[in-house]
Amino acid sequence: MRLVISVFVLGALLSANALAEEKEPTAIVELGAAGNWDFPGGGSLGPTVGVEFTPIKDWLEIEVGTGPLFGGAPAQWGTDLLFKKPFDLSKTTELMVGLGPEWTSTFGGGSKFGVEFAADFMFWPWPDRKYGWFLEPSYSYAGQRDQSLTIGVGLLIAIR
Repeated sequence: MRLVISVFVLGALLSANALAEEKEPTAIVELGAAGNWDFPGGGSLGPTVGVEFTPIKDWLEIEVGTGPLFGGAPAQWGTDLLFKKPFDLSKTTELMVGLGPEWTSTFGGGSKFGVEFAADFMFWPWPDRKYGWFLEPSYSYAGQRDQSLTIGVGLLIAIR
């Protein structure tokens, strides 16, 4: 009898866990625009796209983002890989603090590697969390004379 009750309880717990995990998206796509300000130097604007997934729930999210920046001197293409720690601020707002490598290539020029720090705010106005929007300020460092501040904003699309 204890075995039957144990199996029933274990089955109920596993099915409840599976239902809870179904609500977690497989990935989140970010589509938006970014403004970049180099220190010293001017600014540039461009579209941005990224994808984010969660290998360790409540502990680690990984984001890969890329996009061109136009304006000022030569146009650039930037790509980053951020490792983020998520924090739930409310039922509809998340903050993810992340750090990771960044690669930037100048059209018709060279490329450079650096490190990027980001604070990613995600806003989910609807309870099903299929769509939302993000605001992501970040700071990049690729040497004493190559620092920049970037602010990205755009749409979040959860892929289930």
